[in-house]
Amino acid sequence: MTETPKSFLFALWEGGGTVAPALTAARKLVQRGHRVRALGDACNRAEAEAAGAEFLPWTRAPSRPDRTPATDPVRDWQYEGPAGLVQVITEVWTAPALAYARDVMAELRCEPADLVVTSGFLFGVAAGCEAAGQPFCILQPNINLFPTPGVPPMGLGLPPARTEAERAEHAAIGEQVTGLFDSGLPALNTARLALGLAPLAHLVDQTQAAAATLLATARAFDFTPAALPPGLHYIGPQLDEPAWAAAPFALPWEAEDERPLIVVGFSTTFQNHAAVLQRVLDAAAELPVRVLVTLGGSIPAGDLQPPANARLVESAPHDAVMGKAAVVVTHGGHGTVTRALVHRRPLLVIPHGRDQADNAVRVTERGAGLSLPPGATTEEIRKALKRLLREPGFRAAAVRLGEAVSYEARQSPVVEVLEGLASAQAQPALDAA
Repeated sequence: MTETPKSFLFALWEGGGTVAPALTAARKLVQRGHRVRALGDACNRAEAEAAGAEFLPWTRAPSRPDRTPATDPVRDWQYEGPAGLVQVITEVWTAPALAYARDVMAELRCEPADLVVTSGFLFGVAAGCEAAGQPFCILQPNINLFPTPGVPPMGLGLPPARTEAERAEHAAIGEQVTGLFDSGLPALNTARLALGLAPLAHLVDQTQAAAATLLATARAFDFTPAALPPGLHYIGPQLDEPAWAAAPFALPWEAEDERPLIVVGFSTTFQNHAAVLQRVLDAAAELPVRVLVTLGGSIPAGDLQPPANARLVESAPHDAVMGKAAVVVTHGGHGTVTRALVHRRPLLVIPHGRDQADNAVRVTERGAGLSLPPGATTEEIRKALKRLLREPGFRAAAVRLGEAVSYEARQSPVVEVLEGLASAQAQPALDAA
């Protein structure tokens, strides 16, 4: 590198696919010669250190010791409709806001940073940086989830508005989504008051204090507005395999077995998805295929009854197995979807909530796969699998979209963007409590 090395502090939140993209960016900065520290849940230590970062666990803020369902604070699967999102916003993202702020401010007093890089879900980290005058940016691990003109509101899997009536409908739904986010506003404003900051009118206003928001997805994948809002950057998918899934792996079938391979990868966080996973297995049981299910630690193997043509594994490097797949079946997590597209594989997406329906519609709108509701029957899943295996149009569309997504992943400007943000900011003198 030609410039003076910079110091970066990453603030991580263990929310399934939220950590790996940030640590991919961290690894790239380390390889460029920069100093990187990572504040995160205790269970993120191995991944952070594998990326070359110095790891520091949250102390005041919640810190998960492992990734088991028992330690997962996200309980959205227990609720119907928007109540699940409210649980996450109020109990997970904003209730501990002051604790997150105190942790990041304490670490910055120990050692300053040229730039803090935080998840957009850690509103307390953003407030702490704002209070301390600390330059920071947001690195979102997925598509643009916050209300943005010209982008369908999140949560419902809406395609782009094409008529005035649809645009009006999206605007009304967007106001409702903003209202759902505002369920966390009292807790955040309480934290801001303790930090000496003025209250906000809306929860998402906290993101405006960031120097920039970086979306770790492809413009070719997302529904991108005609003009990007100031400070919003697409940096391409950041797709390093997590350390816990990167061990060498061989498919558990004879090399001569030429039956098409279906790779099934659902959430690494518990979403009460054992029943639908069983229906996927039952649907594939009568097809001339091989089925590899990666459980990801969220569903015990004993909860499932695999047919003779299926194998269950705790984890597997998705890059290795997706390259051999004919079809990928997933809940619609951004990392799994984009990795499948990078390998030009058509998808069957069965969303369970969060951003998953929004990822699914970005696949189906481009013809690169099919989507079914979580209550889909075994027969409906079987019909979808047959179509994906037999109709070449899905594979052709996955190739087209996948080539564009892969290009943006290879040409990612994330290091240059982060270096530019770090160089443009004046380092603060931290004396805030």
